[in-house]
Amino acid sequence: MPPTTRNAAATRERLLDCARKCFVQESYDAVSLREIAGAAGVDVALIGRYFGSKEQLFQAALATDDNRWEELAGADDLPSHLASMLVTDDSKDADHIERLLIMLRSATSPTASVIVQSTFKTEVLEPFANVLTGAQADRRAAMALSVLMGTTIVRTILRVDDCGGCEDDTFELRLSAMLRIALSPDVTPADRMSLAVLEPQL
Repeated sequence: MPPTTRNAAATRERLLDCARKCFVQESYDAVSLREIAGAAGVDVALIGRYFGSKEQLFQAALATDDNRWEELAGADDLPSHLASMLVTDDSKDADHIERLLIMLRSATSPTASVIVQSTFKTEVLEPFANVLTGAQADRRAAMALSVLMGTTIVRTILRVDDCGGCEDDTFELRLSAMLRIALSPDVTPADRMSLAVLEPQL
């Protein structure tokens, strides 16, 4: 690889890394391109060269090359697998939490909210729904993601330790039970989240 190409790739990656750090700290509207370029130690014009616009830079900051969908599709027990993934320490989790925080910080921005919604739909919700079988896969995926993302926010961003620690097997069992209800194509309002549904998991 020619040095100029290698340097360009390194500069682009540095800009992307600095953009993520800035968007984690402040909302989309509060972060300026000059701030990102300054953090990266480059001329602001390079953002236009590598990303085109602030909107495209923000979209790139939310993108991820981590693909767990094949792993989830092959899981013998998806609810238990998801619960175990959430409570198990993993270096990849930091990236997921960072992107979630970026989404939350900028969800109310008229410009960024469109990108957040589109990215979440195409990179998270739709691939997850494709893992599922049975009726209303999109709704079931959305409900399960609500449980997973809500739990992640409470445990890692708000740091409410009393909601259950990784060392507590009961926490993982309860989480698995909630996910089983969310993902099941057979649960109806008549079940009313009854103890009969929860007992096998607890």
